[in-house]
Amino acid sequence: MQCGSCTDQQLGWAPQALSRRQLLSRTAMGFGSIALADILHGSAQGAFGAGERHFPVRAKRVIFLFMHGGPSHVDTFDYKPLLRKDNGKPLPFDKPRVQFAQTGNLLQSPWKFRQYGQSGAWVSDLFPEVAKCADDITFIKSMHGSNEAHGGALLKIHTGSDTFVRPSMGAWISYGLGSENENLPSFVTIRPTMGHGGVQNFGSAFLPARHQATRIGTNRVPMKEAGIENLKNPAADDIELRKQLDLAQKLNRLQIGREQSVDSMLNARVESLELAFRMQTEAPEITDLSSETDSTYRLYGIDDPRTEDFGRECLLARRLSESGVRFVQASYSYWDQHSELKKKHADLASQVDRPIAGLLTDLKARGLLKDTLVIWGAEFGRTPTAQGKDGRDHNPHAFTYWMAGGGVKPGISYGESDDYGYYAAVDKVHVHDFHATLLYLLGLDHERLTYRYGGRDFRLTDVHGRVVHGIVA
Repeated sequence: MQCGSCTDQQLGWAPQALSRRQLLSRTAMGFGSIALADILHGSAQGAFGAGERHFPVRAKRVIFLFMHGGPSHVDTFDYKPLLRKDNGKPLPFDKPRVQFAQTGNLLQSPWKFRQYGQSGAWVSDLFPEVAKCADDITFIKSMHGSNEAHGGALLKIHTGSDTFVRPSMGAWISYGLGSENENLPSFVTIRPTMGHGGVQNFGSAFLPARHQATRIGTNRVPMKEAGIENLKNPAADDIELRKQLDLAQKLNRLQIGREQSVDSMLNARVESLELAFRMQTEAPEITDLSSETDSTYRLYGIDDPRTEDFGRECLLARRLSESGVRFVQASYSYWDQHSELKKKHADLASQVDRPIAGLLTDLKARGLLKDTLVIWGAEFGRTPTAQGKDGRDHNPHAFTYWMAGGGVKPGISYGESDDYGYYAAVDKVHVHDFHATLLYLLGLDHERLTYRYGGRDFRLTDVHGRVVHGIVA
């Protein structure tokens, strides 16, 4: 038995020199707690706060309505009277050197185009409800990309690159701006496709992992069955879940304290656990559409089996957006009509037309459209020349996007494709230009929204892109 007069050396307690790693390890709970607090404090913040934007903020949030597969621009929003006049004739100029497949002569649109609103915008009979909103819409008719295949084209639209793994535009916006609501993610994707690039289309790549999208369902399940996976644990109440989370975070703090540098994946795990816990109080209510009125259901077409699926997507997009989610994507498949164009385009358009018009109408009525940017588009358009008897091939050389709200000029058409709609011809807008303009409307300079990785600074627009000031209000 040791007596009280024994020295530290006799007890084996002599002072020892500690390495930096040992010091961090032994003070893990202290430093780890500081690191965790800093991580959680910044989890809802972006790289640029409200007072640090590069340009005036015209849009606070984005809803991207993505039509996977490539609707035909010459059958929807890009009216080409000469295509009808020269139906069946050969294209009077060269087709692209690289084509996805061979096509024949010119094929007129099976649908009539009419002018709508004070703007006199031409819209085909495929979209009679969206057409009624023409005076709120900015049509971009000179979009063009660089890839003829779905996979590469989807990656180009979503990430700016069809060659390398890069963060998606939603992830870049999350990184730049963060969330307006700390209890919700800053980026949500509703029923995305799991093919043609898959998770890369909504991933964060080398950005911190918290900026990847929270996924609600996939295109393989009906919207009524879609939800955020593992949001609730039916076997435990909130008190028990909090205890479990505290234990997990205690272990995470220990690990953070032991490491000389804080690992991005561990940071993401810490943040995702805390966000998931906070989401349990708010997300279930937001994703539950049962509180909406019958009139809202009718507005979005949820009362009709044909329009119910996308109606639910659009209504959920509005609820998420107004609750503070920065970037919401709602996708709908599958507009890839190499044959049966008339039948299948008509079927798909009838499923999304009313919900899209309902979304625009609802946002406007709530005063949200002025600072919510709604975007409609796909990975490419389709050829004005026929594939087989009744189809069109992929066409990245000209296609149409439209925007509404969020700082764009309403009721205008910007740019032109050629007389038949094969190539972008006047005021051309490349995918990089689209991304640069999107960031500009959010108050961000696409050349300054960068992230250093692998020894260089990366950005959404790579080394390209210009802001299309012609569409900015």
